Amino acid sequence: MLLHVGCAQWTHAAWPQPSRDKLRSYASWCNAVESNTTFYATPSRAAVENWAAQTPPDFRFVVKLPQVITHERRLANIDSELRTFLSAIEPLGPRNHAVWIQLPAAFSPTDLGTLAAFLHKAPAAHRYAVEVRHRAFFEDAGAAANLERVLARARAEWIPFDTGTLFSRRPTSFAERDAWMKKPRVARRTRALTGHPIVRYIGRDSVEETVDGWAYLVELVVHWLSEGRSPTIFLHTPDNAEALNLARRFHATVAASVPTLAPLPQPAETEPPTLF
Repeated sequence: MLLHVGCAQWTHAAWPQPSRDKLRSYASWCNAVESNTTFYATPSRAAVENWAAQTPPDFRFVVKLPQVITHERRLANIDSELRTFLSAIEPLGPRNHAVWIQLPAAFSPTDLGTLAAFLHKAPAAHRYAVEVRHRAFFEDAGAAANLERVLARARAEWIPFDTGTLFSRRPTSFAERDAWMKKPRVARRTRALTGHPIVRYIGRDSVEETVDGWAYLVELVVHWLSEGRSPTIFLHTPDNAEALNLARRFHATVAASVPTLAPLPQPAETEPPTLF
């Protein structure tokens, strides 16, 4: 049974990391990462080769499509851009867990035909996972069912971004206020469509509140594992300073109920900074 856990980034000023090879260090703590940087630009093939070289074969990236494809072109007339992107990430090989299609909040149920056409043409060699933010998909059962049908035909997963804990009470810090402004406020979703469900969970500054809020998710992941699924869970906090430790804590909490779960790697020691 496999459970991948990770964060929204592989480097942070608050994390114990060396000055170089930060991804290699991160991969000794977690076995997955959200590749958000690809949203802003398609990486060079050389950069992706370096990512692969710094991570073990069982490490997994969930690689976000560039914004020119999802937000500017809205999945239409993007054949050339998609080919370029998929070629660039090719060095990841099986480390590429899924191509992450994060759609803008304006992408509504009336746009499902565009998504269906995109997924129908997308190369079948890749697994695809879609994140929607339009409230209708979470509040209208018909809209949700139509999206699920589109995804099922392509064997694609629906990525929920669980912000319930974040919005459980008013923000108490700048980081929480910033997250309140930027994160989607949508209903919690617990249904997996494929054997590889992906959940993005964001807590609060308080570690205790974050842990209390994920109790349902621990139970859900234990259930998915019992069904033979291989989930991937990404842990966020408003400033992500504690996200690295929280990801490992989440895995350990699940492992307490699933003793046969494959362990995470042991974190590599990081030399303390020196003056010379």
